[in-house]
Amino acid sequence: MARIDLDLAHSYKPNPQQDSDYALLPLKMSFDDGGAYALLGPSGCGKTTMLNLISGLVQPSQGTVRFGGEDMTHKTPQQRNIAQVFQFPVIYDTMTVAENLAFPLRNRGVSADKIKARVGQVAEMLELSAQLDQRAAGLAADAKQKISLGRGLVREDVSAVLFDEPLTVIDPHLKWQLRRKLKQIHHELRLTLIYVTHDQVEALTFAEQVVVMTRGRAVQVGSADALFERPQHRFVGHFIGSPGMNFLPASLWPASPTGAATLGVRPEYVTLAREGDAGALPARVLQAQDIGTYWLVTAQVGQGADTHTVRLRLNAEARAPQAGEAVWLGLVGPHTCYYAADDTLIDKVTA
Repeated sequence: MARIDLDLAHSYKPNPQQDSDYALLPLKMSFDDGGAYALLGPSGCGKTTMLNLISGLVQPSQGTVRFGGEDMTHKTPQQRNIAQVFQFPVIYDTMTVAENLAFPLRNRGVSADKIKARVGQVAEMLELSAQLDQRAAGLAADAKQKISLGRGLVREDVSAVLFDEPLTVIDPHLKWQLRRKLKQIHHELRLTLIYVTHDQVEALTFAEQVVVMTRGRAVQVGSADALFERPQHRFVGHFIGSPGMNFLPASLWPASPTGAATLGVRPEYVTLAREGDAGALPARVLQAQDIGTYWLVTAQVGQGADTHTVRLRLNAEARAPQAGEAVWLGLVGPHTCYYAADDTLIDKVTA
């Protein structure tokens, strides 16, 4: 295993002239040895491109890839010693489960005793022990993908294991179990794992650090708490959370800091307030939905053409206001974030 350092950009066009020509805009990023990371963002944001640049399936159009300080930019995936798990199973149907798991080890001349022990360990982690003697051809798609995961995890000497949306074909009822299982496996094996997904639940469940990406740019790297509490970019506030952060013009709040174009506050931190309360703005309720564990209330602030929608979450036990009801919303407080015109967080708030 090794620390992975990226200092690169990539375009699939021969002569990129503007940001939109790049699949991955210039970035500097490091993945620590033994860490668990997720690359999170919508389709087309550059996640898989970054993964393929790390693995060596794609070489960067500019910059370098280093493993443990060694320049690997022009090295093959084999020379980089990378294991990669793809969206769909990559296994041998004519082999048994045990033979599939053992194949990467046999290719490297590992002794039979070590192969048996390692295959048994990985099979137990993935709950494949009872199927070791079955041929892969007769298994369901989700079981085949578990074998594919096992083939990626079975080697102890890899620089990193890369996952490109590996739960795509997994039955929804099993996805949660496998996410938890991958997290457990990481704790036990301490391999460097980098996981691509567009699903924030997968990313936040699995990873210690999440790289949030949009339009070829990595806009924030952080823990689940950091992404939720202090989104460094408006996109992070929008993409993380269910529902995402509310964004309003900073001009609605006279005490907004200098340089603020937008204020953001999560629905969890919007409160029902009273007229005259600090940080409160008048609003009119549009809808109150009973979600089961909470009320999701949609309200409108502002007047005339300058109106804006705000969502808030209330405890299920609370009295939800009715549609059309005039209320005051507590929007501004310690959890409010302010963003500049370029959508980046203003860290030092001074009114």
